[in-house]
Amino acid sequence: MPRRLMFVQLKTGYDTDRGPSWIGWVDFSKTWSTAYFHGRTLRRAPGMFDANFYDVQTDEEFWVSGPKRDRTDTRYGPANPEIEPGAVTTYHAFLDGAPLPGRENG
Repeated sequence: MPRRLMFVQLKTGYDTDRGPSWIGWVDFSKTWSTAYFHGRTLRRAPGMFDANFYDVQTDEEFWVSGPKRDRTDTRYGPANPEIEPGAVTTYHAFLDGAPLPGRENG
């Protein structure tokens, strides 16, 4: 199962880009259509207004994307994502210029 360091933001119940967000490890299915994060199963769904995944149990919507070095992970608002303890070292190395694990070649 592919594992990637990702930016994840809860969209349901919040104004645009105001939901809680995290930088952490996300496991993906072989087809990349399902993500597993914080004990949730998130399914990719096209056509959502402000999200690209939804929780299969709660229908809450999420934005899941790779983190950005300039820390502009949200599109419209400020983000102060919580950095998961197990991701701190890798995330700081990425901010300092290292490639993301699994994306060394692009």
